[in-house]
This record gives sequence, C-alpha cells and structure tokens, in this order.
Amino acid sequence: MPGKLIVITGCTRGLGRAMVDKFIALDHTVIGCGRNKKDIAALAKQYSAPHDFTALDVASDSDVKGWAERVLKSHGAPDFLLNNAALMNPVQPLWTIAAKDFDALIDVNIKGVANTIRHFVPAMVKRGTGVIANFSSGWGRSTSPNVAAYCASKYAIEGLSQALAQELPSGMCCVPLSPGVINTDMLRQAWGDGASSYQDPASWAEKAVPYILRLSTRDNGRSLSTP
Repeated sequence: MPGKLIVITGCTRGLGRAMVDKFIALDHTVIGCGRNKKDIAALAKQYSAPHDFTALDVASDSDVKGWAERVLKSHGAPDFLLNNAALMNPVQPLWTIAAKDFDALIDVNIKGVANTIRHFVPAMVKRGTGVIANFSSGWGRSTSPNVAAYCASKYAIEGLSQALAQELPSGMCCVPLSPGVINTDMLRQAWGDGASSYQDPASWAEKAVPYILRLSTRDNGRSLSTP
C-alpha cells in the first residue's frame, strides 16, 4: 500500500502511541496530537519530519482549528482521521461524579471528536476520499454500572459516526470503531490489576493497524471492532 497520511488524536499514550509506532513501521506518515508537552516532544525527537506531533487539547476548538490549518497547508488532507483521544470517568455512581469531571469527559470524548471533524473533514470532502474512524467502545454498545458518563460519551460517538456516514460523499467512509478491551492506563484506572489479563497496546496494534488501513467505502456507517 502506498504511504498514507494518518492523523491520530491522543497519540502519546495507550492505543494512540502504539498506532504511531505501527503506522510508521509500515512507512506511513503520522500527524499526531496530545495534551502532554513532554510526551509530544519525545515523540517528535524519535520521529522527525515528515511526521509531525503537536501539543494541544482537542476539547479546544480554536487549538484544533489552528492545528488543522497548519497540517492541511503543509501536508494536505489526511487519508485517515483517527479520533482516539478520550478520558475515563472515575469508577463510581453517576450521581457522585463531580460536574467538572463529567464536563471534562464530555468535552474530550464528544466535543473533541466534533472539533477535529469540523476542521479536517472539509478538506477530505473536497478531495472526495478519506476514512474517519471515531474510536468507540463496548461501552458504546452496552452498559455497566459506575461508568455511566463514559458509556454516554461512547454511545454518542456511535450515533455521531453513523449520522456523519450518511452525510459524506460516496468516496468517503466514517465508522465508529471499538478496539476491544486493552491493558492501557485508562483500563487500569477503571479495573486496577484486573487490566493485566488483557493484551497490551503494542500487541493490539499489530493486528488493528492493518485492519484500519483496509477500511473503505464498503464499511461506511458500520459499527466495527478491531481484531
């Protein structure tokens, strides 16, 4: 497969970080963002141009706008837009979660996805091709106690993605994509030592990245899960 331009949000930890390594190993160009300036600097040091990593918060529409304008000017429209950045709420009943924690989760998990779509997708639509994968979850298709806010955000991603799929031109694709249960910092936050029984992000990326690269118009609007 010829080299593709991949935009990944939340690229400094967990699944995002593992995808960066695997996409680059397969000779694709990665444009990534994350909130931690130190982690972004380490990525930029490890992977120089044409790869490009920027510290920003996807919840800030103005930050995403400036980032997208710079990326589109220097690299053009992405072939794949992977909305991976997300937060996990404290594992506790919904009524005990502080308003600021609930708001922060919604701002990143839903508004952050809308922000990147708002500023990257018009260029993809103009070109008429491209894949948008909005990372969902099993908790966007079923529920469990004590993760209500996270479930709400991922159910929103399922609906947002399927509606967006109906709005795109015929040469494009948008899917809500569940990665399954992976031993990440986010899962450890939720389940502690129980997370260690699941596969690590690097092992997941070995199968998931080739799967993502095969997404096409035939998948548009489908709720999918990586292998």
